[in-house]
Amino acid sequence: MTPATKQLDKAKVAYRLHRYDHDPQAESYGTEAAERLALEPGQVFKTLLAATEVGELLVAIVPVDHMLDLKELAQAARTKKVVMADPAAAQRSTGYLVGGISPIGQKKRLRTFIDASAEAWPQIFVSGGRRGLEIELTPTDLASQTGGQFAPIAR
Repeated sequence: MTPATKQLDKAKVAYRLHRYDHDPQAESYGTEAAERLALEPGQVFKTLLAATEVGELLVAIVPVDHMLDLKELAQAARTKKVVMADPAAAQRSTGYLVGGISPIGQKKRLRTFIDASAEAWPQIFVSGGRRGLEIELTPTDLASQTGGQFAPIAR
């Protein structure tokens, strides 16, 4: 059980857990998850944190085979500029370790943006809160559990 699964259970959201043996040498946690679980990379989403010019942390959820477009995220967040957040700040704010940051069950709810491509899938996969654990759920359930909004934030 992770904070993510506890939150989903409490909200009575349907989801499935998928486990795999994490390789500590893996260069990309998200790509590793897609490969180990034999999934389309566009269906597996990574959780990234960015910071606005005033230091507000934002959660960005994008497919593992794409990069976060910081300009698009800034536009979606209606802020001037965003940069990638410091990993230590991301860990402190979310309560999760980098590489296992789940968008669900974070210590503090942050404004969350989900790449619009997620809406094309009936089910998507996000980190379950630790390396080697993925949660399968609908994009709308992800949005409802994170307070997230869909926006074209990936390139």
